[in-house]
Amino acid sequence: QVQLVESGGGLVQPGGSLRLSCAASGFTFSTYFMSWHRQGPGKERELVAVINHAGVIIKYADSVKGRFSISRDNAKNTLYLQMNKLKPEDTAVYYCKALHGDFGYVYWGQGTQVTVSS
Repeated sequence: QVQLVESGGGLVQPGGSLRLSCAASGFTFSTYFMSWHRQGPGKERELVAVINHAGVIIKYADSVKGRFSISRDNAKNTLYLQMNKLKPEDTAVYYCKALHGDFGYVYWGQGTQVTVSS
């Protein structure tokens, strides 16, 4: 059974930091591209960051460059998103996604809420 379980969300003040985790199981994590996406209130889901199976960072959204950092630990089957200098506009549900580049398999987590507010 494939599972992606996000954790680490919560309420934080502007300028604060959070670290999101996405624990994967039920598939060969080390062969999948992984990404973080978010969906703010009344907005479409958007890409935040992408990392390939070997840990090479592919892309950051312009809105998070210099503030967010994506990483992975293949030994722990876990994806991370370190979020610094958070802004109110970062408020969203954050989702992790797994993509197998050769076969096109796609899996999504259930999301974790991040709220940036004073």
